[in-house]
Amino acid sequence: MTAGRARVDGSTGAVGSAPDIAPPLRAGGNVRWVICALLFFATTINYIDRQVIGILKPTLQGELGWSEVDYGTIVFWFQAAYAIGLLLCGPVIDRIGSKLGYAAAITVWSLAALAHALVRSPGGFATMRFALGLGESANFPAAIKSVAEWFPKKERALAAGILNAGANVGAIATPIIVPIIALTYGWQAAFIGTGLLGFIWLAAWLAFYRAPEHHPRLSQQELAYITSDQDNDAGAAPIPWRDLFRRRATWSFVCAKFLTDPVWYLFLFWLPDFFAKRHGLDLKTFGPPLIAVYLLADVGSIGGGWLSSALIKRGFSVNAGRKLALLVCALGVLPIMFASTVSSLVAAVAIIGLAAAAHQGWSSNLYTMVSDTFPKSSVASVMGIGGAAGAVGGMIMARYVGHVLETVGSYAPVFVWAGTAYLLALAIVHVLVPRLDPKAV
Repeated sequence: MTAGRARVDGSTGAVGSAPDIAPPLRAGGNVRWVICALLFFATTINYIDRQVIGILKPTLQGELGWSEVDYGTIVFWFQAAYAIGLLLCGPVIDRIGSKLGYAAAITVWSLAALAHALVRSPGGFATMRFALGLGESANFPAAIKSVAEWFPKKERALAAGILNAGANVGAIATPIIVPIIALTYGWQAAFIGTGLLGFIWLAAWLAFYRAPEHHPRLSQQELAYITSDQDNDAGAAPIPWRDLFRRRATWSFVCAKFLTDPVWYLFLFWLPDFFAKRHGLDLKTFGPPLIAVYLLADVGSIGGGWLSSALIKRGFSVNAGRKLALLVCALGVLPIMFASTVSSLVAAVAIIGLAAAAHQGWSSNLYTMVSDTFPKSSVASVMGIGGAAGAVGGMIMARYVGHVLETVGSYAPVFVWAGTAYLLALAIVHVLVPRLDPKAV
């Protein structure tokens, strides 16, 4: 090998020449970002289908005579199914792969979304929400597994932030689309129109998605870039469940999801109602405030993922980069404790929007920590376990919020609880996992 060229064994070239330094790998293509775009749109559809009932809550309560407890029960059963589905879908997706797992999931949840138009009673809606929760539970385990397969570690948080931003885009699109459909054609049409979106995405997913090593459009250069800083675990068997529960990294993710996921569910299922009760908005007027909140959440989702990736590229360790980003996000949620006390709608939107942005930035980094500490063959399983814990937290939240609104009539206690959850979760994460190292957890 000539002087100045990198040697395979890492030694230098001829005597007196400059030390050989291997040039940084270039991506050599953008197929991975097309995959990321598909994950983004799936998450968008997931959240549109999930949030329709929150947008229609005042309408359905008035037309069908639901109480606050009835609505809390309907949300409870969605969360219960979501928890059950997450526990079941993770190992299944790890075994059958993201392509088939995602396809099955979006088929189930889209059919369930359509079926909402056929029911009227609280029991009927609870049944349909249960089916929706089972299908939707597979979204994030499949998506984060796909990110672990398709992105090097230094890009994973950004990719997770982009796909996670789909939740915010869905939350933005819903208050725009649903009121128009509902006011023009009735609330049943809103469930039918949004439920059909999943089948459009399904066709694109089946046509384009392949594992990286089998994708016909992926260049060898981009494949080398994708695997450049990944652990050599491509052929590793999934970690048995009993061993996953023996790992501190599993419990740190479980605790963090249990404490913080309910805050996001609070936004999805109760924010339109908060604006209606506290600021006198209705189906025709609460769209712009909701859009503003979720636009801010979009910025937080991508910004939070970018922040830790930028810190790591600037020399911070993965551990320091992820946890500093989590700390910034946890501090951003604190002001929500005052959201119910301000009289200005603009101030309330700003405070809640900041909290939503911080939550999404938090989630982008929390998801990425799973792929930092577990082999790709077990990512979906860990995501499922943690997601189930978050859904259980959401079940408790649904009962709690319904009870508080029936008895106290104010969101103030709920927002105080939400503001403190993230700092507590970060403290638990750091105590359980002082270093983000697969060998240390």
